[in-house]
Amino acid sequence: MSRMSLQHGILAKLRPTTMDRYLLRQVVPPFSIALGVVMSALLLERLLVLFNMLAANGSSMKTFFGLLSDLIPHYLGLALPAAMCVSVFSIIRRMSANHEIDALTASGVSIFRICQPFVLTGAVFGVLAFSLYGFIQPYARYDYRSAFYFASHAGWTPHLQSKMFAISDDITLTAESVDHAGSRLFHVFIRDHSDKTHVRYITARKGYLFNPADGSRMRLDLVDGTIVTDTPDKPPTITGFTRTTRLISGEAKLDDEAYRKRGETERELTVPELYHGLRHGYPGISRSYMLAELHFRLARTAAIPFIPILACALAGVRKRQKGNPGLAIAAITLVSFDHTLQMGMSFVANMHMSPLLVIWLPTVIFAAVCVGMLIRQAGGLRTLLSPGPRLPPRQLSADGLPRRMQEKEA
Repeated sequence: MSRMSLQHGILAKLRPTTMDRYLLRQVVPPFSIALGVVMSALLLERLLVLFNMLAANGSSMKTFFGLLSDLIPHYLGLALPAAMCVSVFSIIRRMSANHEIDALTASGVSIFRICQPFVLTGAVFGVLAFSLYGFIQPYARYDYRSAFYFASHAGWTPHLQSKMFAISDDITLTAESVDHAGSRLFHVFIRDHSDKTHVRYITARKGYLFNPADGSRMRLDLVDGTIVTDTPDKPPTITGFTRTTRLISGEAKLDDEAYRKRGETERELTVPELYHGLRHGYPGISRSYMLAELHFRLARTAAIPFIPILACALAGVRKRQKGNPGLAIAAITLVSFDHTLQMGMSFVANMHMSPLLVIWLPTVIFAAVCVGMLIRQAGGLRTLLSPGPRLPPRQLSADGLPRRMQEKEA
């Protein structure tokens, strides 16, 4: 029975009250606005780059929206903490300016109780952020790089189609099948007579056509093929290759990022893959890089529930105070903390330092500073720990005015 009563007690404490529902309803509109503004600001520069690249290569809007959808998880991970901080700060600031906070504290509700629904919401966002940092972003990052490559290779559709010959200067090109807007070729055949002393016949299993946005000459990246060189006074020579860049631009290099599999960098690995790589090793990736990436993601997730505490602590307005620099202080604090984590990740990856010292210690300090600022806002530990006066319950009289209820004698 005691165990059941304990469970019911915990559920009763977690059940949202009228005040909790009021605070959450108030925070939804500014959170939505802040999230949209921050996401738009972060995406704007990248969108301009995508527009220029797609316009130069004649790609469709479908390609643009595909690239945009791959960018959203990355920028959402940056915008979510910022939007949470701005929305909670604006609500507490407005309630403090309108003396709603004073009314709640005068009735016995502590500032910690006021912040409770925001902290629980931050914990929920922390779980969502873990799935975002640990699973969604690695796949989205790889999909964006792959889609960006194919988008930048588009643009030769009017000149190259399946089973048709494209002739440019001394080069004749054809492919059994063509897709990705004419950028990816299968079963490629090329006749190259650019060098007058010999003729080259090239076959390849597949090829990637790249049309640079700066207007320079196109290049063709070939995979798994054979080159037959026919010279009039010599016997033909045969050369096999795995990957090469040929014919269109002699200065080009093969872009290895184009058709590789996901997982060649630690940022494209999910959290279970990072953990498995730390225990059993992962080909091509250093253990220190995987260790730094794993702890960096976990520390960012663990810090999210403390962001509403920081906003509540900085949003209070003192009596006769005209301005409040709290939002600027919160922004500087969050940016400094994020850069500290990135610097710590670099130390772990390159200098093999302990993640407990350079990643988790700043996280603990950040959490302690947030809680300490909220305690200071509440009046200090002495005010927090001292029990307030117990007021007898009240009820409204017939004329609508409150009157004290006298305890009935047994």
